[in-house]
Amino acid sequence: MQRQTWSNTLTYILTVAGATIGFGATWRFPYLVGENGGGAYVLAFCLAMIFIGIPVILVENIIGRKAMKNSVDAFKGKWQSVGYMGLLGSFGIMAYYMVLGGFVLVYIFSLLFGDFDLSSAVSKEYTQTFYTQNILFNPLGIGIFTTIFVVINWVILRRGIIDGIEKAVKFLMPMLFICLILVVGRNLSLEGAMEGVKFYLLPDFSKLSPKLFIDVLGQVFFALSLGFGVMITLSSHLSKKENMIKTAIYTGVLNTLIAVLAGFMIFPALFSANLAPDKGPSLVFETLPIAFSYIHFGTLICALFFFLLLIAALTTSLPIYQVIISVLEEKFKLKKKVAINLTLGVIFVLGNLPCILTYGPLSDVILIKGKNIFDTFDFISGNVLFVLTAFLCCIYVGWVLKKEVCLKELSNEGALKSVWLSVWFYYVKFVVPLIILVIFYFGMVS
Repeated sequence: MQRQTWSNTLTYILTVAGATIGFGATWRFPYLVGENGGGAYVLAFCLAMIFIGIPVILVENIIGRKAMKNSVDAFKGKWQSVGYMGLLGSFGIMAYYMVLGGFVLVYIFSLLFGDFDLSSAVSKEYTQTFYTQNILFNPLGIGIFTTIFVVINWVILRRGIIDGIEKAVKFLMPMLFICLILVVGRNLSLEGAMEGVKFYLLPDFSKLSPKLFIDVLGQVFFALSLGFGVMITLSSHLSKKENMIKTAIYTGVLNTLIAVLAGFMIFPALFSANLAPDKGPSLVFETLPIAFSYIHFGTLICALFFFLLLIAALTTSLPIYQVIISVLEEKFKLKKKVAINLTLGVIFVLGNLPCILTYGPLSDVILIKGKNIFDTFDFISGNVLFVLTAFLCCIYVGWVLKKEVCLKELSNEGALKSVWLSVWFYYVKFVVPLIILVIFYFGMVS
């Protein structure tokens, strides 16, 4: 059976953009900016995207399109263990990612039905109380809304990677951009917004630290869906005539643009309301609604913001699920319906439920360095598995596949000619793995 390919270049780019523009850009990136002092982190992130992110996108694109197989069979022999490591990372991220989707649905429903009213200025205590009652100590409610989010994914996934994911992304991505521009435009017009822009864009180099660099590296891989098989899986459906260099550049630039725009949604609003930006993972849930309450039609704007987060989450969760589903279908010969049910069911029972119960019966369970179950899934997948898998992908392309094979694939059988192709190969063979190892080592030690 001939492998399905994307209908056109724009659809592929939108799908890849959807896979990479999720909570990484709209939830994780802003709170890491706040934790790491603003502009210095943003600058480091943009540089890392150029010098590490885009080259590694090409690494995974070559692995995927050359094999035109799932993210495990795309590797040869014993190197398939790298593919399985990517599956483990996919499991880790989906374990808590779907629960974040449940959080967002709680806020959307509460805003729309009046249980969370931002029509007038609210206090820090008001948003903290709502977060505590409806998120931290509401496992039943979070469980219900997480299940709803999982079911939405299940319905789309049953239609397949082209008829389901491609068509969904064509509809969802334009909606995401419209919501993003509306919220950014409104927040930049606020009094005092420029103080937030200064914090966000002007680098304070005294904030540079090993933690900042490991956070940046993890965020680049998280943001680009690198290291857990998404790019390998999506590019395995890419036409042999497609210019992978252009699509990699478009993906990196678009992802960076969206992440930066997400900051413009958040920091101008925070500084306009004289709020601290260093709240951490609960930044968009506890602190940001206070800022929205100072804006005309604050409830509506906040609901629009969380709807944007939901769209971004959905365009990312679908391809990540598909990574595991493709392996079960192609390698283990399971029927599509069985593969989908098994994937979503196992992740729900072994991943989603423990994360849901973190905000209830399992709240006192501490695993790594004071991290609860939810945070442990985030740390291991985002800062360990993704980084190591991406590192091994570079080693595989640079040291296992022959240079001629890689450049033949990258140049579309020689149709694309550039001196930079050889430069790229030696760069990902020697330089990128070294950068990843150094940053990873010092980040772990610190």
